Amino acid sequence: MKISYADYIKKTDASVLIAEAIFSELNLKYPIKEISEVAKTTSGGTPSRSNADFYNGDIAWLKSGELNDCAIEKAEEFITEKGLSNSSAKLLPQNTLLLAMYGATAGRTGITKIEAATNQAICALFPKENILQEYLFWFLRQYRHKFIEESKGGAQPNISQSHINKTKIPVPEKELQKQIATLLSKIEDEKVLDISIIPIEFREKVNKVFSAKNNVFEIAAELSHQLSLVKKLRQQLLQDAVQGKLVGSQNVGEVQNLADVNAPATETAHDLLKKIKTEKAQLIKDKKLKKEKELPPIKAEELPFDIPEDWAWCRLGEIGDLKRGKSKHRPRNDEDLFRNGTFPFIQTGDVSKAKSNKDLITTINGYYNDFGLKQSELQKKGTLCITIAANIAECGFLDFDACVPDSIVCFNTIDKSIEKYVYYYLKVAKDELEKYAPATAQKNINLGILNDLLIPLPPLQTQAAIVSKLEQLMNDCTALEASIQVSVKQNEQLLQQVLREALQG
Repeated sequence: MKISYADYIKKTDASVLIAEAIFSELNLKYPIKEISEVAKTTSGGTPSRSNADFYNGDIAWLKSGELNDCAIEKAEEFITEKGLSNSSAKLLPQNTLLLAMYGATAGRTGITKIEAATNQAICALFPKENILQEYLFWFLRQYRHKFIEESKGGAQPNISQSHINKTKIPVPEKELQKQIATLLSKIEDEKVLDISIIPIEFREKVNKVFSAKNNVFEIAAELSHQLSLVKKLRQQLLQDAVQGKLVGSQNVGEVQNLADVNAPATETAHDLLKKIKTEKAQLIKDKKLKKEKELPPIKAEELPFDIPEDWAWCRLGEIGDLKRGKSKHRPRNDEDLFRNGTFPFIQTGDVSKAKSNKDLITTINGYYNDFGLKQSELQKKGTLCITIAANIAECGFLDFDACVPDSIVCFNTIDKSIEKYVYYYLKVAKDELEKYAPATAQKNINLGILNDLLIPLPPLQTQAAIVSKLEQLMNDCTALEASIQVSVKQNEQLLQQVLREALQG
């Protein structure tokens, strides 16, 4: 993937930026020649993969991904004499300068410390009498982003051997070439920029470039700090909300007439818990809900913080129905089970994307047909989905009826205000839940951990007020982040502009 000059500068070593400054000054003062005038070039080839006799021999065979701007002392693959003679690959001597031409590593260099052949994505350069290899090496290092900008093709850079040969390089006397190459290697090795060791004729340009870079980087650091502060603000607002510090009685009064809040203003959280318990008992009696095992009582030492008097501590499983998805399968078009289905199917990744789309799950991973639906269950639009694998406790609300896998838990209860409050509470409890996940590559928790999760429960009216206030404040945070991100983009454009002006001036 082609990268912006700003991203390139952020990742590149300071020695390469110094090299850019020095070579930009050399371009103004010394003869300019095409690389074809100062070096011979050649590329390699790939023996046919279908012929086993061509591989696993004793000839080192390098690919472009093995070039990393340093000495190359070993190869990942080896070919045989047959593979070498039946392809365009050529055996190159030790101390050959290489340049990657294609893909993600295009523009990277390397110098072989072993005899090796290469594939066709690598150009080998053999300096002529009037140029030093180490000087050409540093010219190529600092020219990398220009190669990428000038390359043909789509997302991936593609530098042709012809283009390399036509690239222009300043050619001072050999003594200065050696001085420059030695200086740049010293700076790279020691990771210290001492301006006093820069030759006087280049010092002003180097100072100008680094002054411009540092000014823009200071702005970038401040913008990054601002984004970090907004993230901390979000978390603090959520924490205050679930501790009863975000809304007061006035805020609660403002939402008493909302249509989806079906509770008297005087109802406490304990009253709400009794109401939910009664409704769940009826659903179990009507065989619409399975009888659950009794949750463990809450001990005083478990309580992490104090809450208002009309709130209550409870477990998540007490206030709603947590149902894990049934399917372990991901729909594939080549299976009869899923072909021509009409029932949307989502995965944990679709839930994670919801946070950037007003909390709604709008992406679809595939479709089940009627037979596939027997292995899953159709969840209704508006259901709160909670991930218990990969990114634990990511949440979102279904924007359509859908099936979910067993890595997602669906939460339903008697009032949407509760579900929305739970959604925000899980953002606070995410770190706590992740502690229960085993230290494996694929993190996961079981349904029992979610059922047992402690949650501070406000009265229903208070929940509605909290949700309303949080929605407003989270939107404000999102707008603030968007504004800072615009500044980040503008600053990256500024970095590119000021550095190029400094290099050209």
